[in-house]
Amino acid sequence: MSDEHPVEAPPEDFDALRAAFAQRRGRLPKRLKQVAAFALAHPDEVAFGTAAGIAERAGVQPSTLVRLAQSLGYAGFSELQQIFRARLRARFPDYRTRVEALKPEEGASSAQRLLDGFTAAASLSLQRTRHSLRTETLEQAIALLAGAEIIHLVASRRVFPVAAYLAYAFGTLGIRAHLVDQLGQMGPEQIAMATSRDAVLAISYAPYAPATAELVGLAARAGAPVVAITDTSFSPLIEIADLWLEVAEADFGAFRSLSGSLTLAITLAVGVAEARNAG
Repeated sequence: MSDEHPVEAPPEDFDALRAAFAQRRGRLPKRLKQVAAFALAHPDEVAFGTAAGIAERAGVQPSTLVRLAQSLGYAGFSELQQIFRARLRARFPDYRTRVEALKPEEGASSAQRLLDGFTAAASLSLQRTRHSLRTETLEQAIALLAGAEIIHLVASRRVFPVAAYLAYAFGTLGIRAHLVDQLGQMGPEQIAMATSRDAVLAISYAPYAPATAELVGLAARAGAPVVAITDTSFSPLIEIADLWLEVAEADFGAFRSLSGSLTLAITLAVGVAEARNAG
């Protein structure tokens, strides 16, 4: 029986929906996979957008949204959309409650409120990272990187600081690493240095910088193995990477933490150093 005619009950919440997408990813038809990837990358838009508007942004026909919903066991797209709306309600209370919550208590500091919020988001990110990473996959990633002559680091936009930190950490540990900083739009020339004797460590989260996937694709076609750090199984890096590590950062006031990413970064750097010393 195809994935467009399921026998299982539909997912009851967003976490179950993510799991269902991940489980079916390899079997979904191209257009259903395309809209599923868009939905996971832009859940807020799916929560309150119109079917026509969502379909246009995802590059599909509105009927594809209905097909995706029915493939998961829902009667139609509106039922699927309720899952996204419930996720948003859980993350964000109603407007009045939010305004009240943002007001510091009498005598309290606004700066302290911000510090508390970002600290809580960082803590949640660390918990998610700890539970999402499989030990076996982490060890495989360390072994792959440890065997590389040069580790090429690729990231863009808000996650570029993670790649920059990795360049620093690998350098202090005596491990050859090359930061593809794309200065002067010379990313393709920089990544052209990668060979099959090297490895690429790439980082990209929704909404996924196109340059990162393009550069990683060039390295992969040259034979360089790829380890990806990303946030969903629908990331464009998944099709390219030999291994991928999931990090889902929490946010406060729509500003996402990088605590999980940086924790994984230092874990990989020290793990690679230990593996080389043991070898």
